Amino acid sequence: MTPRSLLGALLGLTLLAAPAAAADINVGIVLSATGPGAAIGNAERNGTAFGPTEIAGHKVNYHFLDEASDSTAAAAAFRKLVHERSIDLLVGPTTTPASFAVIDPAVEYKVPVISMAPVNALVSPVDVKRRWIFKTTTNDDHEATPL
Repeated sequence: MTPRSLLGALLGLTLLAAPAAAADINVGIVLSATGPGAAIGNAERNGTAFGPTEIAGHKVNYHFLDEASDSTAAAAAFRKLVHERSIDLLVGPTTTPASFAVIDPAVEYKVPVISMAPVNALVSPVDVKRRWIFKTTTNDDHEATPL
């Protein structure tokens, strides 16, 4: 499944779970636009331009915040987007430490996260916390096997 189709599928599931009166779908995007992960984060941000603008007649709004490759900033940005933009889904963060930092807020707010970080420990084992976390990259063993 490609990252774009995963995003579409999760947005669709979010729509099904939302109340019928919900007009818009709000997607939070927390990526490294600055800091050590900026080269990757800015490429990821450019990719978000390909996201759908409408799903099943519902407008999709994207709200971006920079997490500066910082775990504390990532968690704070996630919380800010939940409180100020009522996001239904978070895309990001860019780095592994920042992705681990948003697990607890994801559980607290029951907002699914599509992380860009590559480690299996973000999603496995699937438990009460990790059930809210998805990742776009392959599993660790898939990447290590060719080496």
